[in-house]
Amino acid sequence: MKQYLISFSQMEWQEPAPGIRFKAYIDGERKVRLVEFTEQLVAEEWCRIEHVGYVLEGHLTINFNGNIVSFRAGDGLLIPEGEEHKHKPSVAKGEKALLIMFEKA
Repeated sequence: MKQYLISFSQMEWQEPAPGIRFKAYIDGERKVRLVEFTEQLVAEEWCRIEHVGYVLEGHLTINFNGNIVSFRAGDGLLIPEGEEHKHKPSVAKGEKALLIMFEKA
């Protein structure tokens, strides 16, 4: 039977680095992640991966090779993959951001 419900409340947080944690559901080639960014996030490498998502809570900024774009609760984001769209997220002191992300698995 196909699973229709993604119960993030039943999942453990994964913390790959300071300032970022997530819960992920993977179905074949699709992945849905609940992602939290905090002020401790330090993106040392440029990300070139495609991201599609929606900001549920909070505020974050993304540096697109010198072009800073702010995202707040209620905003969607659509970042194509590739060198010309490389990016680094950050969160201001005292802030955090909670997003839902739709990605390739």
